[in-house]
Parts: sequence; structure tokens; C-alpha cells
Amino acid sequence: MPKHKIDIRFYEELNDFLPEEKRKKRFAHQFIDRTSIKDLIESLGVPHTELDLILVNGKSVNFKYLINDGDDISVYPIFESFDIAEVQHLRPKPLRKPKFVADVHLGRLTKYLRMMGFDVYYKNNLDDEEIINISIKEIRAILTKDRGILKRNEVTRGYWVRSIKVEEQIKEVIQRFDLQKEMKEFSRCLECNDLLKSIKKATIIEQLPLKVAQTQNEFYQCPSCKKIYWKGTHQQRMLKFVQLLQNIDR
Repeated sequence: MPKHKIDIRFYEELNDFLPEEKRKKRFAHQFIDRTSIKDLIESLGVPHTELDLILVNGKSVNFKYLINDGDDISVYPIFESFDIAEVQHLRPKPLRKPKFVADVHLGRLTKYLRMMGFDVYYKNNLDDEEIINISIKEIRAILTKDRGILKRNEVTRGYWVRSIKVEEQIKEVIQRFDLQKEMKEFSRCLECNDLLKSIKKATIIEQLPLKVAQTQNEFYQCPSCKKIYWKGTHQQRMLKFVQLLQNIDR
């Protein structure tokens, strides 16, 4: 069967998914059978959840577009710097209140995001099907180290976390979802994800270490697991880290 050819270029962070020889340049790709542009892009390793705009021969198209011989394709990520208000977005509108479900590899990231007040569903034994079902049912964006799950047709919101260092992972997620102004630090339980409630010192004083009881007066408790929180030195260190994140340039 005769082969056909398209020319394609991926922009900005989409290049993270490509081999070195295809990054930041327009390259030729051959095909035999016509396929959707979504399937073509994902066959090259880029999950559809990372995209916000596809131009074919200068015109925006949706994921169902069938590629043709000679097509010239440009693929752009979310939050690309130019105004695309008049063209076709490929994903739903941003979540009004950002919520996440994280895969089993992102336990430390989950705790930091919860520390900053973000609603993150996490269990260390969730499989892909459970993560996808939770994402759909509860309208949560998937955070994952497995790009394969983001290629599933039913997944509409998600992000492949690039870094292996938790500090860099946090910065990635804050920037990717534009969360600098959404932080409400120390408002959520790090273990249960539930919102903390203020509690009187007298109610829990017998559960406190002696030094804490002598030096602290403001306490919060998780209504689910009953864990008690107070503003100690560990919290102050984390607060400085949060303040740095709030000043990240987009």
C-alpha cells in the first residue's frame, strides 16, 4: 500500500514526550491508513490531555479530524502564550474549584498539595480503572507518572508529572493549573484530605505533648481521623516554601 506523509511540530512542553531528534522542530511522519489526529498524536507519545490547540494547514481542528496526505500540523499545549480565544479549544473549561486524583507514585506530592489546601484524592492501591472512574465521577484532574492513562479516550483532564523530585513536582502542578492564587495553606488534613476544624485547647489538652500544651494555643482537628494540628516550627518551614510557590512566574 502506498505511504502518505504529513509534517508536524509540537511546541513547548509537549516536546518532553518526544525523542531528542523530533524535539522543537517540524518533522515528517509517514502513514498508510487515515486515522484521527488524536490517534496520530498519541501514537507519537503525546497524551491528548496535554493539548489545547491543533492547527492543520493553519486552521484549528478537533480530535476527530482525519489526517490527509500533505497535511501541515502544529500542536500546542495548554496555557500557550498567545490568545486562542477565537479558535477551537480541545478540552473542557478549567475546573472552577481545582480537584485532583493522584496515582500511587505521587504520595509525597499529595501531602504537599493538601498542605496548600488542595483537594487531592489518594490511596496507595488505586489502579487505573479506579483513578479514571473517580476522575469522571468527581470531576477531578488526574495527576500521574504514567502517561498511558492520559491516552484513554474517557480521560479529559490530567497531567503527566515530569520530575522525580517532589519540590519540582509541586512547582509543575502549581504552574500547570495556575494555582498560585488558590492556595489556602494548612486548611486540610494531610492524611484524610478532609477540611480541618478549629478546636478548643481544653478539649484536646490531654492528647498534646507537654511542650506543645505549654507553648501553643491555636489548634485544628481533622473531623475524620481526629489528627490534631498546630502551628509549630515544621509548619513555619512549610509556610516559607508555600510563599515561594505563590511567587512563581507563569
